[in-house]
Amino acid sequence: MKVKHKPKSAFVQSFSGMMLSIITVVGLSPLVLAVPAKVSLHTPEQNAQKQPQKLAQFSDTGPSERSQLLQQANALLNQGDLTGAEENLRKLIKQFPKDTFGHFQLGNVLFRQKKPEEAISAYQEAIRLQPKYALAHNAIGMVYASQSRWEEAIAEYKKALDINPNYAEGLTNFALALWQTNKKDEALSSLEKALNIFKEQNRGEKVNQVERILKEIKTADDPGIS
Repeated sequence: MKVKHKPKSAFVQSFSGMMLSIITVVGLSPLVLAVPAKVSLHTPEQNAQKQPQKLAQFSDTGPSERSQLLQQANALLNQGDLTGAEENLRKLIKQFPKDTFGHFQLGNVLFRQKKPEEAISAYQEAIRLQPKYALAHNAIGMVYASQSRWEEAIAEYKKALDINPNYAEGLTNFALALWQTNKKDEALSSLEKALNIFKEQNRGEKVNQVERILKEIKTADDPGIS
């Protein structure tokens, strides 16, 4: 069965824009398609933005060099200095090679620098250190999706959802990839589940965005919709 490229293409650009915006808002991470955007839906960055401060609480020596490097990297990311952020993260990893979050964050920076294969390697190292890292699997899926490698993206999203079935952001990414491979019903089912989770979490902005995505997908292949 042939894909109806026109309606799907128009919507994918719109949706991917929403996802990509997270990069400029938070300064971290991979998303679905290489289309600039204004609004964000999800992805690792939201967690990544909060995690450096959260992880720093577990350091043995208060304001350790590790936490300082993370904070500096985040500050540089927010300023758009990707090279500086990468340098800080590589210093961190050199001194703390088993720092899972450092590898994950480096993947985010590398992907934003349009170095997808290096980004995937960084995410894979994070997963090697912490096999149950749903965020990293989701991130790899987004890298593949940015290259229209939909089946590989789906496989990574599935791994993320096997780890955390209620990962609403992962469910949304998974749905978009399913839709790209003509699995509309499965895509809608995944989006409905994500929508319910966002509602339970009282995340109104995400609820509105997913509702809009649902509407777009439901009408995209309708012959009566121009």
